[in-house]
Amino acid sequence: MSATPSTTPATTPQRLVVKITCGPEALERLNQGLTVAATAAASGVEVSLWLTGDASWVAVPGRAEELVLPHAAPLSELRDAVLAAGSVTVCGQCAARRDLTDADLLPGAQVRGAAAFVEEVMAPDTRALVY
Repeated sequence: MSATPSTTPATTPQRLVVKITCGPEALERLNQGLTVAATAAASGVEVSLWLTGDASWVAVPGRAEELVLPHAAPLSELRDAVLAAGSVTVCGQCAARRDLTDADLLPGAQVRGAAAFVEEVMAPDTRALVY
């Protein structure tokens, strides 16, 4: 009898893609998505944060700092934690509708399209969450 190697979740590299589809109109959900992404990044998970709709503004300097949710970490600190350890992407169509370009975003954040999102979420060992 031969042993078959197995891969366990503890030894498999994991990537987490978090997509946030809301802005200040759903501040708790926006905060939850950022909290999960920042927590995963702090835990050593490779994180890709995608901002769509009015969440796009979180990648613009000064905008997250304007939003306050009681009993929650500041959105800008959560965003910055993800930027430091992972990637932050703004949806291409969402950016265009808001007249945003890469030059309008924080250093390290970028504008990319749906094909890039699909490529990321379909990659092996990747989990995706949508808020």
